[in-house]
Amino acid sequence: MLKNILILAANGQIARLVENRILTEPTFKDVDLTLFLRDASRLSQLRDNPRVTLIDGDITDEGAVQSAMAGQDLVFVAVVDHDGQNRLTKNVISAMQATHVERVLFTNVLGIYNEVGGAFGRWNLDMIGAGMALARRSDALLADSGLDYTTLRLPWLNDRGISYSVTTKDQPYEGVSGSRASVADVVLKMIADPTRYSRDSIGMADPTTEGQDRPVY
Repeated sequence: MLKNILILAANGQIARLVENRILTEPTFKDVDLTLFLRDASRLSQLRDNPRVTLIDGDITDEGAVQSAMAGQDLVFVAVVDHDGQNRLTKNVISAMQATHVERVLFTNVLGIYNEVGGAFGRWNLDMIGAGMALARRSDALLADSGLDYTTLRLPWLNDRGISYSVTTKDQPYEGVSGSRASVADVVLKMIADPTRYSRDSIGMADPTTEGQDRPVY
């Protein structure tokens, strides 16, 4: 079990699900959180929790990211890098290399390897549009970084319960939609066992949505 977890973009819906489970479930009782977000007051309810450090910051600010990185065991980047210069990915990589932090879980989108077929795959590509090239570059930067990374290729999200299957880089994506709670569950499994999906790219979706041509909400 890793002890010190940094979450970047810590006010996102999936990030908050991860944070709540870490702070309330006995399995994670020894885990401390550093939560990095643009406006730390959005998580003010956690300010007095002795296991939480809140940091105001912008992920495109390399110095701020590096400062937050010191002493961490694992970094969860809870936002997709659609920045035109991939500054988010580059800043995370350079900060981790500078502070000798190895393990990172980085959010991305489904379809970056053309692994989503059929009508839904075409629709997905059209919807993501120009962002797909930036998402692919983010994944390539991670793969070439030498870090112990996992790319998380998220499905189209809903707020249903936990139900998912995991596919790896060389497998067809199974399903079109999945819940935020399911993604959070995958993240927590890797925090509990950091060797899981090491140096890999994974998709996670509700397999019962396989074959749909549009997201299931």
